Amino acid sequence: MPGTAELPVCDIDVFSPAALEDPEELHRVLRGAGPVVYLSRYDVRALARHEEVHAALADWQHFESGSGVGLANFRHEEPWRPPSVLLEADPPRHDAPRRVLRDILAPSALRVLRAAWQRAAEELVEQVLTSGTGEFDAFTELACAFPLKVFPDAVGLGPYGRENLLPYGNVAFNSFGPVNDLVRADAHRVAELSAWVNAQCAREALTDDGFGARIWAAADRGDLTRAQAPLVVRSLLTAGVDTTVHGLAACLYAFATHPEQWQRLRERPELARVAFDEAVRWQSPVQTFFRTATTDVTIAGALVPEGTKILMFLGAANRDPDRWDDPDRFDLTRDPSGHVGFGMGIHQCVGQHVARLEAETLLTALAARVEHIELTATPGRHLNNTLRSWASLPVRVHRTR
Repeated sequence: MPGTAELPVCDIDVFSPAALEDPEELHRVLRGAGPVVYLSRYDVRALARHEEVHAALADWQHFESGSGVGLANFRHEEPWRPPSVLLEADPPRHDAPRRVLRDILAPSALRVLRAAWQRAAEELVEQVLTSGTGEFDAFTELACAFPLKVFPDAVGLGPYGRENLLPYGNVAFNSFGPVNDLVRADAHRVAELSAWVNAQCAREALTDDGFGARIWAAADRGDLTRAQAPLVVRSLLTAGVDTTVHGLAACLYAFATHPEQWQRLRERPELARVAFDEAVRWQSPVQTFFRTATTDVTIAGALVPEGTKILMFLGAANRDPDRWDDPDRFDLTRDPSGHVGFGMGIHQCVGQHVARLEAETLLTALAARVEHIELTATPGRHLNNTLRSWASLPVRVHRTR
């Protein structure tokens, strides 16, 4: 194949259960092999160093998302659902939906939610701390429970069926990888989950005071088409839950394994947002995304032919020792800005401020009531082709009162 001879070749199955369960060694191998590595099993180029990943994410002109952000190439393959008008689109198709969501989810627009979310976080923490012995699954009781309450409320979803959001997200993010056992395990649920999510995106299914209603109002104004509106709502529901859930779980895991950092947060609760970004850098809930070369392009002296899929390892870039000092350590004295856990450039996560607000309110509520967090057993991982996911996070907490 043209352009592969000069590249280092890696024949590791980067989507194997072992690689997904514990990716750090794979990341070290890929970073050490070179700035561009040919993955022979999947016929793709891989980028694992921060410099190249950052640059490719920001360069939508040469590395498009419109051909799919997974292994499947939409130039030749039919996607299993209509492509996302945000994640799987480039300008000009990407511009109007992005502009509408940017305004709806802007930090100034989220300030009205802060007080309600802070109360919800305090109520949840109180409930968890007073309903048992101080031992519980922090993944289920906190990292899942809080986003699945406040975010669907903000979108305008009704109270029923929210248990479908995480399984749907699991299916969606799995689909970005190969058709392996993880994809096949959920194949029987795809139609059911897709139908439920699509139904929630209709105007009549949404309350009149949430993000969803504002998206439909944008369509009424002509800022979006009426065909785009439900797809934009769907993008919120696809990308706005799983990544926050697993980012919060990463925070709680980090504090359970770095007790000195928990004390630092308790002393300075204004570090809650820094803690969330550092946890996203350290654990990278979104591990990988693909792009497709729009033309023959050279990366660090290596030719990437037009039409080639590029697999960017966000998790590897976020622990690149050439970019971060002591990158394997979770550290609240670090400035984590520049991490690529939310992407970069025009496709950078438009809902990242929502996720930060969720994390800030939950972590500050927890820090006010808990002196210490510790693991009581080995946490469980849930394997996904794209996400660094959790299944359980058993902890013991020591309350302040």
